[in-house]
Amino acid sequence: MEDTLDALRSLMASHSPKLDALVVPSEDYHQSEYVSARDKRRQFVSGFSGSAGLALITMKEALLWTDGRYFLQAAKELSDKWKLMRIGEDPAVDIWMADNLPKEAAIGVDPWCVSVDTAQRWERAFAKKRQKLVETTRDLVDEVWKNRPPLEINPVIIHPLEFAGCSVVDKLNDLREKLIQEKARGIIITALDEVAWLYNIRGSDVSYCPVVNAFAIVTSNAAFFYVDRRKVSSEVNSYMEENGIEVREYAAVSSDVTLLASNQLNGTQVELKNDVEINPSEIEITLNGAEETEENTFDLIWADPGSCCYALYSKLDTDKVLLHPSPLALAKAIKNPVELEGLKNAHIRDGAAVVQYLVWLDNQMQEIYGASGYFLEGLGANKKKHSESRKLTEVTASDKLEGFRASKENFRGLSFPTISSVGPNAAIIHYSPHAETCAELHPDKIYLFDSGAQYVDGTTDITRTVHFGKPSEHEKASYTAVLKGHIDLGNARFPNGTNGQALDILARIPLWMDGLDYRHGTGHGIGSYLNVHEGPHMISFRPQARNVPLQASMTVTDEPGYYEDGNFGIRLENVLIVKKADTKFNFGDKGYLSFEHITWAPYQRKLIDLSLLTSEEIDWLNSYHLKCRDILAPYLTESEEAWLNKATEPVSV
Repeated sequence: MEDTLDALRSLMASHSPKLDALVVPSEDYHQSEYVSARDKRRQFVSGFSGSAGLALITMKEALLWTDGRYFLQAAKELSDKWKLMRIGEDPAVDIWMADNLPKEAAIGVDPWCVSVDTAQRWERAFAKKRQKLVETTRDLVDEVWKNRPPLEINPVIIHPLEFAGCSVVDKLNDLREKLIQEKARGIIITALDEVAWLYNIRGSDVSYCPVVNAFAIVTSNAAFFYVDRRKVSSEVNSYMEENGIEVREYAAVSSDVTLLASNQLNGTQVELKNDVEINPSEIEITLNGAEETEENTFDLIWADPGSCCYALYSKLDTDKVLLHPSPLALAKAIKNPVELEGLKNAHIRDGAAVVQYLVWLDNQMQEIYGASGYFLEGLGANKKKHSESRKLTEVTASDKLEGFRASKENFRGLSFPTISSVGPNAAIIHYSPHAETCAELHPDKIYLFDSGAQYVDGTTDITRTVHFGKPSEHEKASYTAVLKGHIDLGNARFPNGTNGQALDILARIPLWMDGLDYRHGTGHGIGSYLNVHEGPHMISFRPQARNVPLQASMTVTDEPGYYEDGNFGIRLENVLIVKKADTKFNFGDKGYLSFEHITWAPYQRKLIDLSLLTSEEIDWLNSYHLKCRDILAPYLTESEEAWLNKATEPVSV
């Protein structure tokens, strides 16, 4: 790492202007959470492998900012050349730069890897000391990354209408109607999952996310798809033509945005279907009693400040940019009936795989380690393995879980790297085990696994926490507090217009009663065979959770947790669908919403202190467990079903 930092500082010194600092973000050209191997620049320079973080290199220091999910992991992975900055505890990166860098300092960043929002926030912070953000003409990290992974050529895949549930033509028509509402003549679409959703395509350019590295531009009468043409088969090319989409080279987006800004971007004229006439040149709008033509009123270019990179924004006339969240984010988040049905079916198959895994794991823990098992309490740590060659590790166990999923219909891979964690590792919120360094499973330590899969009909994400020996009273009390929060949030009813920040507290109250808490959000949206983390809504204490209220047909996870550094971690997670609630009254005629669980796998009875549950919570638990039996039975063998029946036996105080 020292050589990398020295090489970067040498480039910073020779840069024009000379750079006092260099920012290396986690994101790619599309501001993605998960990026391809060749875009992991921040990981390359720092050694920190988490999905979220930002590196800052000055002539004397190297600092890395990350959030609470990764504090422990970053502390382990960073060398002593790096200083860990904890988001929420240490000064934010823009404040630190403004306070610690000299007056008129030049701070370099690749403008393709930073969003408009972020760049503008930094520039505001820099103003007081006349510091300036310098857009580097090339990415300096790429200059020193000698063995950077090569560009992969993965094919663009058409996502069939039977799974998408809405045609490209209908999606484009809806988008163009929104352009008219906002008096915009075009929109730049940069988020990879939005491009994939809009054009009903999928790919494999980013591990775990079935997306294509591509941009899109849509105007009132044309649509463009910017992608490495080597990924586009003749079939996909024809598909694009049929839907009025012009395929252009990935790099052409830069010059085309310049053309778009000057109203010179011309493509194949689209004959719109469904009797939707959306051509602003033929529309007259009355403003203040005067008639104005499209020339004056439809001149805005829409760009999402959170996902549009600064490089493309810089090519636009700032007076004629509509900096507003993409309309596709919300449209994608509100699932259509076909997507909802697919998600439910995918979660049933996924639940069966998780139960099969638990059955297998229970047997293995008893056979190899003499553990008392999933159902009985007893210490087994003193019992030796039958042979040293037989052992279970965090990685071999998670590989087995992937195998159960892979046997299911429509399986296309995992939706994120499986978190398979024993004892102290379970306290590392986004722990990622590696074969060389991972821990062996232990009969007397908690085991947490957070995992999910991509199926053509839906994306899954589930967490369960189990113990195969004798859990301590503290572990039971902690697990039960997490379970209570999980149940209480899932049972919430709330009026339309309620946001995720208002609901987040419901999952924390049982933990707060004991003075406990957790450092991550409580819920995120989930894609329909797309990204496992999907906005724009969320359930979280973070301020941005106020931005978008929950709406019927959205998906969201329910995943409270509790983590004791160096000891254990607990998390429970189901995917929920937001639906209309049937309430006795309807105050304010707002309409009310509730949640429907679509994840199916048991909670471990042995870890629950039933005396801490209310009668309503016990009723819910028994009802959920009986549904697990009914729903999963057709997918299980006789012995697996017998195990599940035992795991879901009704409980009472």
